[in-house]
Amino acid sequence: MLKTIPQRLASLPPSVRKITAAEARAEIQSNGGTLIDVRETEERTRQPNDAATAIPRGILEMKALEQFKDAEQPLYLHCASGVRAQLAAAQLHDMGYAQVTAIISNITEITDELNPVENG
Repeated sequence: MLKTIPQRLASLPPSVRKITAAEARAEIQSNGGTLIDVRETEERTRQPNDAATAIPRGILEMKALEQFKDAEQPLYLHCASGVRAQLAAAQLHDMGYAQVTAIISNITEITDELNPVENG
């Protein structure tokens, strides 16, 4: 049976932690976690987030092993709406990463909370 995106999200294990952008900002400030943007290049060009490490969801599993050697490092994933972030978080958790969190806010909230403001 084929599953819709809402069905896939509903079937994600409880280990896929979900928080808002404001909660993520506070946690990252206290635990030094890494923010990962899983959107595609074109999306990031339109609405950049300079605070995030850019790794599109399609290559996340391969790049994660190269870039994040510590399975206990807090990782915070975001996309434009939270859907891809949740699916990507499930994949990283399945790979053995212990502290993976999906940010379920929309891109405007993520940008407001997590994108550094240019001074000048």
